[in-house]
Amino acid sequence: MKTAIVILNWNGRDLLAKFLPSVIAHSASQATVYVADNASTDDSVAYLRAHFPKVQLIENAENGGYARGYNLALRQVDEELLVLMNSDIETTEGWLTPIIKAFKAESDLGAAQPKILDYKRPEYFEYAGAAGGFLDALGYPYCRGRIFDTVEKDTGQYDDNARIFWASGACFAVRKSVFWEAGALDEQFFAHQEEIDLCWRINALGLVVKYIANSSVYHVGGATLGTMNPQKTFLNFRNTLFALLKNVPGVRVYALIFLRMCLDGIAVLKFVIEGKSSHSIAILKAHMDFYRTFRDIHKKRNNIKKTGTYFAEVSIVWSYFVKGKKLYTKI
Repeated sequence: MKTAIVILNWNGRDLLAKFLPSVIAHSASQATVYVADNASTDDSVAYLRAHFPKVQLIENAENGGYARGYNLALRQVDEELLVLMNSDIETTEGWLTPIIKAFKAESDLGAAQPKILDYKRPEYFEYAGAAGGFLDALGYPYCRGRIFDTVEKDTGQYDDNARIFWASGACFAVRKSVFWEAGALDEQFFAHQEEIDLCWRINALGLVVKYIANSSVYHVGGATLGTMNPQKTFLNFRNTLFALLKNVPGVRVYALIFLRMCLDGIAVLKFVIEGKSSHSIAILKAHMDFYRTFRDIHKKRNNIKKTGTYFAEVSIVWSYFVKGKKLYTKI
């Protein structure tokens, strides 16, 4: 199976210097390695040409974020299996083999992710994906190995391949045909949550998204946009509303969005109490931008399948904050 690893870069010269060698060492015999540069203003492109001449370089004319950046780049990639990889990922020996084997063996496999561990704390899962993602009854994303800010230590508890709802955009394997059939990444998201939206549509096609347990990578996380950046808060809260409006079938979507926005109001108060007013403002801006773009996003509902919401029955808000159940195995 012809495979491409496509690393999206924006002003990440130092990350490329640090992590690209491991990707090449562990993957180049099985895949073509691409770097898609998102109109960097540092010396990333010159550095790549000088130090990694065998890496395929794609130069986007603008920084369209994760979504548009990949949509533009992947139009220039011919391989049938695509691995979208963050520039702050360290791979391991043999990590790619189980992923390729899974896609070759399972014709209904649309997308997958490896086990994602924390580069800074290697014995722990990493926040952005851990051992595979799900949505709770209110549409909150969570992972095997990570619920809200509680991240589990990897003790082998998730060493089984499993069907999941969404695969992490940090290291996201997808058939090229499925990527385009599902509608590619929604460029209105810019960055954050767009992989959940895409996986929602992949599930709606009747295909499977999986976690591949015997494939491991290490992720730094927040290397481009840190967790304490209000812009990240803005994107996460706004894009969650985008994904719900686009993908939840029936009139239930409106009650669900109203409830989520009420809960967002509680988050605003929480940030105020914690002295993080910039994040409170970011949530309010997210709501305003959602209202502004409501009609555009609503038009995309015409393409959704009316075959269920794929939500888990549990509310992780209730389980986590009220019942004190902070591990995936306890909910």
